[in-house]
Amino acid sequence: MADYFSLSPDDKREAFGVASTQSGRPIHLLEKDVWVVWALKQLYQSPFAEHLTFKGGTSLSKAYNAIQRFSEDIDVTYDIRVIASDLVAQTSDGLPATRSQQKKWTDDIHERLRQWVATEMLPLIQHKLAETDKTVSARAENETILIEYPPVAEGTGYVGPRIKIEFGARSTGEPYEILPIKADAAPYLADVEFPECLARVMRAERTFWEKATAIHVFCLQSKLNGERYARHWYDVAQLDKVGIVAKALAERDLAKAVASHKSVFFREKDMQGMEIDYAAAVDGKLQLVPDGEAREILAADYKKMLDDGLLPPGAESFEDIMERCRDIQERANAGPAR
Repeated sequence: MADYFSLSPDDKREAFGVASTQSGRPIHLLEKDVWVVWALKQLYQSPFAEHLTFKGGTSLSKAYNAIQRFSEDIDVTYDIRVIASDLVAQTSDGLPATRSQQKKWTDDIHERLRQWVATEMLPLIQHKLAETDKTVSARAENETILIEYPPVAEGTGYVGPRIKIEFGARSTGEPYEILPIKADAAPYLADVEFPECLARVMRAERTFWEKATAIHVFCLQSKLNGERYARHWYDVAQLDKVGIVAKALAERDLAKAVASHKSVFFREKDMQGMEIDYAAAVDGKLQLVPDGEAREILAADYKKMLDDGLLPPGAESFEDIMERCRDIQERANAGPAR
């Protein structure tokens, strides 16, 4: 069996061509996925592994196989009880009690996390890259590590040849479970050894509530925070198809915990300048379907995802996604008896 990283660019391209034909996924995305798994392997073989929780859409595809879209960014929580144990010890519930305290916590945690990324995690990643592939580089931007590699194939440009590891540290990352992570190309290339690992992964039910409340904010603001934001709606729809939404809707305490956390650390205002009420959102007022221009912006973003192969062949239309999200919204707002 040949180690993937020992292959020449031509051999990699040929191997990915085989996997692409069988999987339907473009070569440039299969290649990028290998680097996603490689990066996760470094995190979970590091001294910090037990304090890091893999979350977000990429965890839904890589750990749970709950969504079939390509997910490129790695979203990781560094346990707040570790990086800010002195702050957490001051409260009974692990959350700042006042707005001024919240600002102090946020500022302190951002600075501690930036220092940790720059002095601990980045050097670790760079050292491992030097052992693996000297043509690949890594650099830090505040709380994010960017890994850039020379690709063996190009896409439309919507997805670039870089991996983004985004660290946060304002929660515990719980609830979580330990799950295996493997490269998407691996099942189609038995003679090639790809990176793999076991990762501490946020439970999908919490990820649903994280995404649902993020969607709720967009619907009240009519503003996209960056490209590929349509992924949240796609993810929520897929979570419903595999039964995770039904489980999440039954976990009202989990929903309330997410709302409490966001009310403290992720305060947002709607178009009228009123503070968004997360508690109300998870208790009968959730909005998952935007209207007017916001819907058009979202539809355009969804089309870009389709055009670059981020979604699988035969993926649902934008309107089908909106219809399913409306159904989820109605069930969520109906209360416990769904």
